[in-house]
Amino acid sequence: MKIGELARLAGTNVDTIRYYERDGLLPVPARSEGNYRIYGETHVQRLSFIRRCRSLDMTLDEIRVLLHFKESPQENCTDVNSLLDRHIGHVNKRMQELQELERQLQDLREQCGEARDSAHCGILNGLSQPILPSGKTASHVQGAHRHAANPNLEKEKQGL
Repeated sequence: MKIGELARLAGTNVDTIRYYERDGLLPVPARSEGNYRIYGETHVQRLSFIRRCRSLDMTLDEIRVLLHFKESPQENCTDVNSLLDRHIGHVNKRMQELQELERQLQDLREQCGEARDSAHCGILNGLSQPILPSGKTASHVQGAHRHAANPNLEKEKQGL
């Protein structure tokens, strides 16, 4: 099959497939006489595996490790368990950061209870205040925003 068919079957876009190929996550496909990439069922399965891992917010490096073990079925999966435990820890930390971010945004929202001119907007005035000396501010949470034009590709480029 050609790249467009693979993209359709895997529910992804052509640019993401090409990115995965360049990054070594997908094996280089054979080429037709016309120099078109030719993909097979192994590409569909591997891309589906990668996409499932990405849906769980795993990094490309984590996926590489998992692919290594998937391709080495005789190896002990202790490292796979450890990888998932670490990932769960990262997810928990992000959830805490997102809760702090939500609290700060709600505090900002409460500063402007009614519509008024921008010069007197409590939200804008709150955003203009310097950060407290305690440094108490939420760190930006990666993955909290999606790139408008292509959300998946933007995350892939960031290695998220």
